Amino acid sequence: MMVSSKGRYALRVMLDMAERQKDGYLRLSDIAERQHISRKYLESIMNLLCKSELVESAVGKTGGYRLLREPSEYPVGEILRAAEGELVPVSCLAEDGKKCGGACSCYTLPFWQGLEEQINAYINGYTLADLLREKQGSPECRCGTGKKGSDS
Repeated sequence: MMVSSKGRYALRVMLDMAERQKDGYLRLSDIAERQHISRKYLESIMNLLCKSELVESAVGKTGGYRLLREPSEYPVGEILRAAEGELVPVSCLAEDGKKCGGACSCYTLPFWQGLEEQINAYINGYTLADLLREKQGSPECRCGTGKKGSDS
């Protein structure tokens, strides 16, 4: 399982919004600029987050996007699933995935199921609030790009 840029950016955007939650609705262009994400790509991510009811949008002069809940009420797994869909290590575990037909005699199926449980336990064990707390306690990282936070 690999989380794509869509999933990574969705998480970054949600963290950006959580940090500025008290500011009300945030403009898409401001989020895009802070996170170094193209506006067009960010629009597609925000559509997914809105459809999953993680954020809401408002139009007009004071419009934009905002979180619907407190940061502590957003498990990271929920955000990643909104952007990525199912997070499974092998396709046979996906709801609509290709089934191999040998599930009854598959020696590796319990391994893959266990891995999926570990992944879900880990990503559901963190919330936006947890990640914000960890960020506050860690040193600033430039990752060799010259831009703060360019790819995490």
